[in-house]
Amino acid sequence: MRSPQTSEKTHTMAKTLQNITDLTLQQLTGRLAEMKEPAWRAKQIHEWLFSHRAESFEEMTTLSKALRKALEETFAITPPEVEQHDDSTEGACPGPTEKLLLRLPDGAMIETVLIPGPGRLTACLSSQAGCALQCSFCATGSLGFKRNLTPGEITGQANALNSMLAASGREQKITNIVFMGMGEPLLNTLNVFDAVETLSTRGYASSISQRKITISTVGIIPEIAKLATSGMKTKLAVSLHSAFQEKRESLMPLAARRYPLDELQPVLAHYAKNTGEPVTLVYMLLEGVNDTQGDARQLIRFASRFFCKINLIDYNSIVNIPFQSVCSETRDRFRDRLLEAGLQVTLRKSYGTSIHAACGQLAAKGMEHSNKS
Repeated sequence: MRSPQTSEKTHTMAKTLQNITDLTLQQLTGRLAEMKEPAWRAKQIHEWLFSHRAESFEEMTTLSKALRKALEETFAITPPEVEQHDDSTEGACPGPTEKLLLRLPDGAMIETVLIPGPGRLTACLSSQAGCALQCSFCATGSLGFKRNLTPGEITGQANALNSMLAASGREQKITNIVFMGMGEPLLNTLNVFDAVETLSTRGYASSISQRKITISTVGIIPEIAKLATSGMKTKLAVSLHSAFQEKRESLMPLAARRYPLDELQPVLAHYAKNTGEPVTLVYMLLEGVNDTQGDARQLIRFASRFFCKINLIDYNSIVNIPFQSVCSETRDRFRDRLLEAGLQVTLRKSYGTSIHAACGQLAAKGMEHSNKS
């Protein structure tokens, strides 16, 4: 156990030294060049950090002692600290849904979730501490916006989940990543892109193909356009929830007013045409709000103009938010209307409700801890 003096010294250094995990391989190569080290050394260090998940420079035994000392004097390694681990097993789910509450070096709290599925294990990552968009059905929005996460804090969530799996003796690894946790990824685009680049580095022990990474957004039009021409192979999901502009504004006031549907639709069509990949339209069914046959017809009109697929998801109850999920008959009738129109539709079950880990619920537990800190 570390002494208080050691802990205080470590905390002080973490505040004054740059977290090396925030650097891309290209940036790290540049910093090592300043230290008169060759590019292959940067690759070695990057692999120690993101393939072996080293948490100290002393662990990097392929480096000379002199270089390890120089790195220790120049950088810090500050992974997120696990504050709480919750898990929940539900009937049809092939394994437990697990949530980690993580404390960042400045005390900010975030949550990340591990979601099992048939033949896959999906990490749901956060991109911001809190969120500025205040969507009416989302617990994270009630936190308000605190700050963007750095690339190292984003990749650190995947590392924490993989370390959790290893510590429990499981041989499983994360197979898919969705940026559907706390925050809006496309309001932190550069850091998210840097994190994706690191997480998809070929040859690393926990490398994930970009084609198995999904970036979810409320519809930040300029950033979707940027993503369409970025060359990245990630998938795009858009939280729609209504194809009526006025109704969407009632559910997602800030996002819907700033990025209206008549401007969002053409940029989604451009994305699908430019990438050759379908846009996933995420539609949370809310009883008496967006679940009528008229809502289905309007969604068909919106979605029929570009390459897309639709994920229908249930609402997950949140304290002090007055929405209800639809009954199975209403959901099936809504789905069938979309299918009759020739659209690709999937019903998505969101697991982890009992531990506040399902869609829209993140930060419900984090708020409690953050308020105590």
